[in-house]
Amino acid sequence: MNFSMLNKARELKTKLDKAQQELSKTIVEVSTGKGAVKVTINGKQKIQSIKISPEVIDPTKAEQLEKLVLTAVDDAIAKSQKLAAKQLEGLTGGLKIPGLT
Repeated sequence: MNFSMLNKARELKTKLDKAQQELSKTIVEVSTGKGAVKVTINGKQKIQSIKISPEVIDPTKAEQLEKLVLTAVDDAIAKSQKLAAKQLEGLTGGLKIPGLT
């Protein structure tokens, strides 16, 4: 096996590890319902917090609140995935590597 290829593979692994660490520190915040529900997520798609405004907590309208939370979580995940893909694209050369993009 070519030592040059091994060194390049190690270098790529180091860069990918660093990018993953940076993504875990990158925070994305999304809100729905005019700020009624806010979701904070990191670049590795781990939800950090969900905040719900007390004004929208109405037991008779639980389904409406559920929809707001679901929409905010979906939007936050999509935004975080897009951010991660953009950051990792330069390292992977556009390849879709499972678990990274």
